[in-house]
Amino acid sequence: MADNLRQDTLFTGLTRPQMFAGVTYSYFVINAVIAVELFLVFKSWWVLPVALVIHGLGVVLCLHEPRFVDLWLTRVRNCPRVRNYSLWRCNSYRP
Repeated sequence: MADNLRQDTLFTGLTRPQMFAGVTYSYFVINAVIAVELFLVFKSWWVLPVALVIHGLGVVLCLHEPRFVDLWLTRVRNCPRVRNYSLWRCNSYRP
C-alpha cells in the first residue's frame, strides 16, 4: 500500500509572494509611500533612517510570515468592528 503513494516535491519559491529587498512588494510600496509623504510633510532628511527602520521591521516580519500585509488587509476588510465590540470583545465576519 505504501509503495502506491506518489510524492511530488513542493518548490516554496513558487508559493511565496513577490519579494523585493527582503520584504513583499506590497510592503515595499507602502513603506515608500509613507517615506515620501513624511518627507513632503517635514521636508527633512531624517525620514530616511525612519524608512530604513520600518523596512527592517518588515524584513523581520517577512521572515516569520511573508504574507502578513495581505493577511492584515484581508482581516481589516472582512472583519470590521461590530457595534457591540466593547461588550463582547470580538468581531464577526460581514454577512
